[in-house]
Amino acid sequence: MKRLVLLSFSALMFWGVASAQTNDDAAASAWLRNMSRVERRTMRSEVLGADRNYTVFLPAGYDADPSRRYPVLYLLHGMNDTDRSWYDRGHVKDVMDQLTASGEACAMIIVTPDAGGSVSEGKWNGYFDMEGWPYERFFFEEFVPEVESRFRIEADKSHRAIAGLSMGGGGCASYAQRHPDMFCACYAMSALMHLPEAAADKVLSGDKTALLTDAVHRLSCVEYVRTADEAARNALRSVAWFVDCGDDDFLFDCNIDFVKAMRAAWIPCELRVRDGGHTWEYWHSALYTALPFVSRKFGFM
Repeated sequence: MKRLVLLSFSALMFWGVASAQTNDDAAASAWLRNMSRVERRTMRSEVLGADRNYTVFLPAGYDADPSRRYPVLYLLHGMNDTDRSWYDRGHVKDVMDQLTASGEACAMIIVTPDAGGSVSEGKWNGYFDMEGWPYERFFFEEFVPEVESRFRIEADKSHRAIAGLSMGGGGCASYAQRHPDMFCACYAMSALMHLPEAAADKVLSGDKTALLTDAVHRLSCVEYVRTADEAARNALRSVAWFVDCGDDDFLFDCNIDFVKAMRAAWIPCELRVRDGGHTWEYWHSALYTALPFVSRKFGFM
């Protein structure tokens, strides 16, 4: 009899432990589904003839509700950096988690493409079409369609924004200028808006840095505004513009040139000048303004 009682007690204990373990596993699984996460992926580009990496931030709750779709922010890195820089040095995931938890930013998908790498190692840099590097074609013809079909993104202008720093700041401004039907907002940080002199006479086939310099000059964001006709200016007015640059930044003057050109053309453009230079400390802190800004343009708050 005692043996039977002990066996019954052991069975009950085992069932209780197993049940508790099952409940704990279910709770852990539910908790994970409600956490934000970051994925790094690789895609093949026929335009570039190469594989390209990209990193995606997926907001809290993305896995919990498979029917929900999200706005998207394309966040561009600077020269010598890659798609990982905004996560490893800018800590964009931590900022997004904080701002969504506080209600200052909406849940969104953030996509960082790879348009660079170490110049000293001979890597291409730049968001424009150049000899041997038709990156803009890749971005609009292959990259955006790939990302927006793979993830649950509201794929329209009112739910798509673009931002970036330095080379990526000029890249995002130029993309929004020449593709205003694609983006509702542009947030440019310490942006390479233009260069005062052409480098065309210095361009040699295969000289990647010189080709980028020439492209920045040819596609000057400042000259684009200055020479835009009224139809082009009206298209620019359909985008919400924000320029953020430190007062000690070596690109400060070209950012101010851009803002002055926008104001002369009667195109609304917000300007933020804070204490700081061309540093990750500045760009990390800029996210606390940039993410609420694009959230508002997505119709949040």
